[in-house]
Amino acid sequence: MALGTAKCRAVLAALALEANRPVSLERLGKALWAGSPPRSAVANIRTYVAALRRFLGNRIVAGNGGYRLRVEPGEFDVDEFVRLAENGRAALAAHDAAAAVAHLGDALALWRGAPGEGLPRGTALDTYLTGLVEQRLAVFEDLVGARLALGEHAEVIGELRRHLAQHPLREGAWAQLMLALYRSGDTGAALAAYHEMRTLLGEQLGVEPGPQVQALHRDILGRAPELSVASTPAAAPSTLGGPPRQLPPADAVFVGRRQELAQLVDALRAAGRRGPAAVMVSGPGGVGKSTLAVKVAHLVADDFPDGQVYVDLRDLHAAGPAVASAEILASVLRALGVPAREVPDRPDERASRCRSLLAEARVLVLLDNVTDAAQVRPLIPAGSASVLLVTARRPLLTVDAGRHVPLGVLPDDDARLLVAELAGGSRVTADPANAAVLVRLCANLPLALRIVGARLASRPAWPLDVLVRQLADERHRLDALTYGDLSVRDCIDIGYHEVAADDETAARVFRLLGSLPSGQVSVKEAARLLDVPFVRAWQALERLLDAHLVDSLSPERYRLPDLVRQYAAELTAADGAQLPAFRVGGRQATGAAPIAV
Repeated sequence: MALGTAKCRAVLAALALEANRPVSLERLGKALWAGSPPRSAVANIRTYVAALRRFLGNRIVAGNGGYRLRVEPGEFDVDEFVRLAENGRAALAAHDAAAAVAHLGDALALWRGAPGEGLPRGTALDTYLTGLVEQRLAVFEDLVGARLALGEHAEVIGELRRHLAQHPLREGAWAQLMLALYRSGDTGAALAAYHEMRTLLGEQLGVEPGPQVQALHRDILGRAPELSVASTPAAAPSTLGGPPRQLPPADAVFVGRRQELAQLVDALRAAGRRGPAAVMVSGPGGVGKSTLAVKVAHLVADDFPDGQVYVDLRDLHAAGPAVASAEILASVLRALGVPAREVPDRPDERASRCRSLLAEARVLVLLDNVTDAAQVRPLIPAGSASVLLVTARRPLLTVDAGRHVPLGVLPDDDARLLVAELAGGSRVTADPANAAVLVRLCANLPLALRIVGARLASRPAWPLDVLVRQLADERHRLDALTYGDLSVRDCIDIGYHEVAADDETAARVFRLLGSLPSGQVSVKEAARLLDVPFVRAWQALERLLDAHLVDSLSPERYRLPDLVRQYAAELTAADGAQLPAFRVGGRQATGAAPIAV
């Protein structure tokens, strides 16, 4: 069916992804326009909907400030793909390789080209479409596993090589290729495939192959008898009811972090054997904690055959207070196959049930955007091969976690490379001076750099100095650092309100700093201005330091980082009560912005 313009198709895609649920005009705008929507956005959306209704009639229903697409069961091919994939995996778990091949093959047959072909790129649809591609890759590899179990070793070799040419970092597919080559009688090619993969992982990521692939390599070298005959895939542990595979897709563009990647891969692979049961990644908002954690979780996924559980605490309770540990435990239990009606009511019983399940299996649990150590302590596995990977702005689990990896901003070279990878390398390499200025104005913060790269990619005719001029104006820098659903301002805002929710004095100190042209203050100055004891002012500044909202210049002097200072100045200007002049370092501070303290 020809649906007219790409914008019409984008509206239909956005509605289909939320089938039978209302989609607001704001969200439709993000699906249509990569940057800020035009002033005529609402009128344009209504025009596109009117065009779609010529094909779909009353399937598109208006209401609740947006539109809803009515879809009947079985009409949405993505739902059918997911259903067939689940049936195939259930057949694998039941040792029925032939049925698995049928279901998984039918699932892949639904694919015709790339998802979202003809849709605008760089919009809010991208994340969902990337996730679909990741699901397809996993189903393909499950299908290959089922065919290997049926003895189709030689038949899958060519398909695996084509698959790996496009997706060279998928260790599971490399292991399948090694096994297929060995069982086809080509031991040399199987060993060569291992060395090719090992070289590639070392050069691109600085890591070694996982223990399962290394064990397969040793078995091939030793011509282990069990490799000679295909075995049916192992059933998942009955307590889990099928392994959860909940990891979101890894970012397609990933730069640097070789040392942190290696540390995390080593810590996670050692978990439960010789390493910690919990691993912590901390750092400022927008520094790339979630990106790194998801990346490393995909790298070690094969080491956790009983499943990977992902919980984003911000999604769990986006508009309310910090998520209670009981709610997190319930989410993890459901992911591990416990029916909702069987989830215990008492938090201590939930924790016991969760630990029992994790003790019987090897599961990776990734908790993203944690705000309080109490949220996750009940989940830390005890005496099991499972592991908890946590991301948070503050180093919450330094006592509980055996490994803590702090994350800072990117070095200059990696920062420029990230912009180049996203925007197109030729523009960046052709103008190194402005590229360096862009990196500096972004404070080397990965979120800001990704926004800049995405904006440049969506404006191929722009020279770099256009964006440099926009960012150079401090008053509007945070406006320029917004793209689709990415926003540096929103990222800082989350951190500030997390602090303000439990420390009023820290929030007052933050607003005070926003009123000062220098953006810095000593403990003594803060105590005098806010009329609080010295110790309380020091505790408040240390709380801001833990939240990465200030930097420490000395044990008793602090300052706002550049991008945070611009947010604090906006916050202060909006507060509306004038702060009296006061003396700082022997001189009078003047021109203080309106501030409520």
